[in-house]
Amino acid sequence: MTQRPVRPAATLILLRETEAGPPEMLMVRRTRAMAFAAGAWVWPGGRVDPEDEEAAEGSPFDDAAFRIAAIRETEEEVGLSLGRNLEALVPFARWLPKFNVERRFDTFFYLARAPEGARVKGLQDEEICEACWTSARAMLDRIEAGEASAIFPTKRNLERIAQFRTLEELFEDAARHPIEPITPWVEKKEGVDHVVIPEGIGYPVTAEPLTSAIRA
Repeated sequence: MTQRPVRPAATLILLRETEAGPPEMLMVRRTRAMAFAAGAWVWPGGRVDPEDEEAAEGSPFDDAAFRIAAIRETEEEVGLSLGRNLEALVPFARWLPKFNVERRFDTFFYLARAPEGARVKGLQDEEICEACWTSARAMLDRIEAGEASAIFPTKRNLERIAQFRTLEELFEDAARHPIEPITPWVEKKEGVDHVVIPEGIGYPVTAEPLTSAIRA
């Protein structure tokens, strides 16, 4: 079987401090009509376009096209702009699935502080149907209760973020771990197929039963 092509993509996790409690992040829910992660809660993001690659020429960042795409997609999806402040983005993770599915993405995840007073100004028609500011723990609770859905990488990144009480702690964690591709695989644990990622790369949960793992 011919391996399907991998598409470059980028995601931006915008964060803000709260007066009492862990940081909140901006998440969006994809419409049911979307071909990838339909109805799931994700962070703003999408494919790296040729225009992003052209705009990245001459940048000091090797991943400039991904950074530009993350910022552009966030503005398109929720109307919130960071301008061209590529330095504001902190590399957090890179996910590269090997499963031969219709759409395979090589996705860079970035952290960034939300601009002062940042708010959603509008949702992208036909792609985003809802947006909210939420803590990682609150969204995980909603997923566990069946009130929300998320794909495998999103859940693992939420669990990783939920370990930290401040943005400083989260950014320090991001700096401790090199940005190398995370490629899940399927492995039997106690006779049950699980989707698995490596240990020791910052994730507190590294396996989930295949029956509940949505699109690794």
